[in-house]
Amino acid sequence: MAAALASAPAMAQDGQQTAQTQTGLGTIVVTAQRREENVQEIPIAISAFNQAELENRGVSDALDLAQYVPNLVGLNNTGLGSANSYFLRGIGNTETIATFDPPIGTYVDDVYISRQNANNLSLFDVERVEVLRGPQGTLFGRNTTGGAISIVLAEPGDEYAGYAEIGYGSYDSWLGRASVDIPIADTFALKVSGFVERDDGYVRNVTTGQRNNDSNAWGARLGWRGELSDNVRWTGSFMHIESDGENQLNFDCNPANPTDCDGRFSTTGLIEGARLTNGPLVGLLTGEKQFFGMANRTENNMITSNLEIGDRDLRVNVITGYIDLRQRFALDFADGRGLPSISSPVPPVQGFAAGGFTIANDGSHEQFTQEIKLTGNLGDGLVDFVAGLYYFREWNTTDFGDIFTLGIAPGGFPLLLADRVLENNAEAWAGYVQADFNVTDALTLTAGVRYTDEEKDVTFIDNRGSLGNGLCIGPNQFGPSPCLINSNLIASNGAQIPTEQSVDVWTPRFAISYQVNPDFMVFASATRGFKSGGWNARGTSPGTLLPFDPEFAWSYEAGFRSEWFDRRLRLNVTGYILDVSGLQTPSALINPNTGAIDFITRNFADYENMGLEVEINAQPLPGFNVFAAIGYQDDEYQIPSNAPDFDAFGVQSVGAQQAACRAQLAAGLTAGGRDPDGPGPAPSDQATACANGIVTADGSIAEPVRTPDWTLAFGASYEAVLGNSGMTLTPSVNATYQSDQEVGTSNVNIFDAGFTSPGGVAYQGNLAGNGNFVTGSFSEAHWIVNSSLTLRGEDDNWALTLECNNCFDEEYIQSALANYSYLNRPRTWMVRGRITF
Repeated sequence: MAAALASAPAMAQDGQQTAQTQTGLGTIVVTAQRREENVQEIPIAISAFNQAELENRGVSDALDLAQYVPNLVGLNNTGLGSANSYFLRGIGNTETIATFDPPIGTYVDDVYISRQNANNLSLFDVERVEVLRGPQGTLFGRNTTGGAISIVLAEPGDEYAGYAEIGYGSYDSWLGRASVDIPIADTFALKVSGFVERDDGYVRNVTTGQRNNDSNAWGARLGWRGELSDNVRWTGSFMHIESDGENQLNFDCNPANPTDCDGRFSTTGLIEGARLTNGPLVGLLTGEKQFFGMANRTENNMITSNLEIGDRDLRVNVITGYIDLRQRFALDFADGRGLPSISSPVPPVQGFAAGGFTIANDGSHEQFTQEIKLTGNLGDGLVDFVAGLYYFREWNTTDFGDIFTLGIAPGGFPLLLADRVLENNAEAWAGYVQADFNVTDALTLTAGVRYTDEEKDVTFIDNRGSLGNGLCIGPNQFGPSPCLINSNLIASNGAQIPTEQSVDVWTPRFAISYQVNPDFMVFASATRGFKSGGWNARGTSPGTLLPFDPEFAWSYEAGFRSEWFDRRLRLNVTGYILDVSGLQTPSALINPNTGAIDFITRNFADYENMGLEVEINAQPLPGFNVFAAIGYQDDEYQIPSNAPDFDAFGVQSVGAQQAACRAQLAAGLTAGGRDPDGPGPAPSDQATACANGIVTADGSIAEPVRTPDWTLAFGASYEAVLGNSGMTLTPSVNATYQSDQEVGTSNVNIFDAGFTSPGGVAYQGNLAGNGNFVTGSFSEAHWIVNSSLTLRGEDDNWALTLECNNCFDEEYIQSALANYSYLNRPRTWMVRGRITF
């Protein structure tokens, strides 16, 4: 959820809705168990942030927010500035195509957002954000094996009031936000809000002369709240958001002039533009996508409605959601040149007009959800319960094509790899119930279960011309190839690839909590979650469009919640063991025969993660707030010892692949080798089983991605009163840390020391760690510092803020694709002025 996550002072913690008082920390009210509760009294690992807490940390989007949650790593997807990918306790996914579901569920006002394509929503008027760590399979349901991020939007107030804000910052960025509460009657009120943001982009394209990685967006929201009677309440909103933002591959030194390291640079020849009638993709691809210039545009319409009937003893909520998302992009994942390999660690700048490896995508995604939730208590408070029914329906159509430019002619030859339409749908029904049995005033036992029935289907349509007999051909292809259609879905071993999947799943939860005294609670829990299966729809040949199975997770947690020194210190600790079976793992590698990117996703292995999470909040003095969030994790893939060498679709098991890799290396073959003269048959000395999937170049099992051993966040703010003026000055500073980690599935890293293989092939680089690091998967440990200074007027009726994010311009690798490394955003600053009325 990136973007205007509102403005005010910040102090992230284990969740917080009310502001800190002058006498200590305020009560934290969250809805992690689908009802309002004090977070210190529930047996769940949760971090939450109110509107006031977001500003002090410089949080302008959910990507920033991820820095402050223990064991959570957040990043923009490669290429896509509109899509956030989250890895929580090692569980995550970087794939946005619609046959994949994210394992960290995103919810806005209890409405699930199924597509990761544009979960970087520009949100405004946020009341709070809750991050639930660990599987949430009972109350939240499918696709929450890692956790859930729940965003609660602010409701209209009882009085006419609002704010307006403008800002200016680095890269000629502009920001405008405004919101107004409009009481229509004593029982009905509206909230009208809007925002606009734009910037020039922080990347300079030295080939086209344009600026890349800009972020331009606008949105509007109409919210409502109606107190229809003493026991009937209706809230909801309509949001329309449009954005255009890329996360295009860029470098800290100019690839065309490596001595120029002042800024960020790209060299792709793919030009930006809304609709290019004479663009480089015209005639190569079909449909509207052939006119796309480099961009990533999304249009999102979202409606949420919550009709509440009853009181605290028995309450029914009818929660309805509808989302209509359109995404159109053309992105170059190879910077207008070839892909790095040990034959060419730094591919020469080419500036190919069609890009080096370009994907053009025109997608339409629609979903409808309906939930009926019942909450209440029985036996005069002996039992508190939540129960409900849930329905989900989704329709997706994605028209997309892949182009890989070969350097075999002046200006390159843009080879069409695939041009097809993907249609996939999903339907799910669920019922759930969870009850807290208050055995004594101090002891509570919790038990719950959810049943989910889900069905999915997929259809492939080839946009190329049909020659009959299942063969198709398109422009800029060397000959016919099998059509990407359902009747051709045959795996390499002859097995028929299914076009439908279904699953029936029970996901229970058990917990025990004991309130030792009013300020100290201990708990333990066991929870199961699952993530839907899907298809490897990025494949460019029918035999690669393989299905993958659902993944299942059990999480075992224990910890305590505590407050000390008259609520001036809050200390919450959670330890966990996460056990995942059938972990879905997307992987991308360079095809040794073509030089292009091959995508594959399989349930490569099982997975275990053990860790500890500590969250500290303190208010030692009035106005002085301090926080710390500490995460530690120790994880590994677990390879089944009894798996057959090949699965039902002819894909080699990880154990067999690892044995084959080690045998190839022992025979003197080379991991990562490729014909030095360009794409073509792989050289005879290539160890094809190595540096592939989760088997590394040296034949070991890879480290799981984006699971740094340590994640740390520290910060403080102090609100100083300026004499008798009524004004306040609030400085705030925070620092976050992540230890070393790998960000590419196969852990491939290229170094610059050349060598000659036993087979007599000379290479300019190596995968063995010899020489200097050039590019790849390894991300070094790093600190990020953010700070702000806010001057507020009397009664908070105006404010001026100066803020910086990544103040010391620290660079680190966030992601990797086909051996290219994607960097984090550089330092940014902004000055904002705000009036409140």
